Amino acid sequence: MKKSLARLDLNLLFTLQLLLQEQSVSKAAKKLNLTPSTVSKSLNKLRDWFDDPLFVKTPKGLTPTPLAQSMEQDLADWLQIGSQIAEKRSDIAAKGVRFNLCIESPLVLTILSDLLLAIHQRYPDAKVKTSNWDYDSIDAIVLGEMDIGFTGRESHPLSKESLDLLPYFIDFEVLSSDLPVVYLRKDHPALKQEWNLAAFLSYPHINITWEKSEKWALDDVLTELGLQRDVSLTMSSFEQSLFMAAQPGHNMLTTAPKYALNYVKNLHPDLVCLPIPIDSPLQEKLATPFTMIWHKRNAYNPKLIWLKETIKTLYAKVH
Repeated sequence: MKKSLARLDLNLLFTLQLLLQEQSVSKAAKKLNLTPSTVSKSLNKLRDWFDDPLFVKTPKGLTPTPLAQSMEQDLADWLQIGSQIAEKRSDIAAKGVRFNLCIESPLVLTILSDLLLAIHQRYPDAKVKTSNWDYDSIDAIVLGEMDIGFTGRESHPLSKESLDLLPYFIDFEVLSSDLPVVYLRKDHPALKQEWNLAAFLSYPHINITWEKSEKWALDDVLTELGLQRDVSLTMSSFEQSLFMAAQPGHNMLTTAPKYALNYVKNLHPDLVCLPIPIDSPLQEKLATPFTMIWHKRNAYNPKLIWLKETIKTLYAKVH
């Protein structure tokens, strides 16, 4: 017997969408500012209307049934249309919007100010939370704790950070490709000799830990050549490595994305940059595609669509 849509409380569909996203009654309840008991009652009403359990309890949380999975895209489309209708009233559009951004450091410092201005112009009461991209960021996007990530990946075929290795349920868009460069002080002795691979490797390096790894594509390329760097200091971020490279009294150098040059000019004017001195075919293996990353469930989310377009526009202005 066909059921009338008029008998279904449409607010329940929003609850269903959140349950599909969170796969947890308690997490959905928290986002809805309701008690878990209230969300459980809503789920029971949905189960009764659809004549399907919709979710099955597992040790890892709620697992959607095939019927619930089949509705995920339709619900996203429906909510997008609803949001577009609601935004016809600017007072509705501006209330209660939150942005959780995970952006590679120091890239966050090059676009964050303009991004905040754009967000608050569109959503005056928006709350923004940022965190540095790290090993757990993909999981945070999957769990819905982060709306979007913005970071460099790697092109080396052996890299664990290759775009090809992202989970199938993660969407991404490459905005540009960057080549890492060498940063060293203006009075560094390397600047008084021919800049080649031998010179590059003859000085101690400041390295960073990236996604819990102390090696990156450059180390893989050097291994192919039977060479390795002399890493005398390992730090946790590009800002730290650039700060230390700028300090007097040592001969260390560091590598960091080329985009950091604008950051360096403002904060460390005594640093200069040089290319990593390896041949072009190997240079290609060091290319870093800077990428926006989000979960497929947000493909039709109006807030995320606007955010992605805004980041693309701002990124294009500074690169």
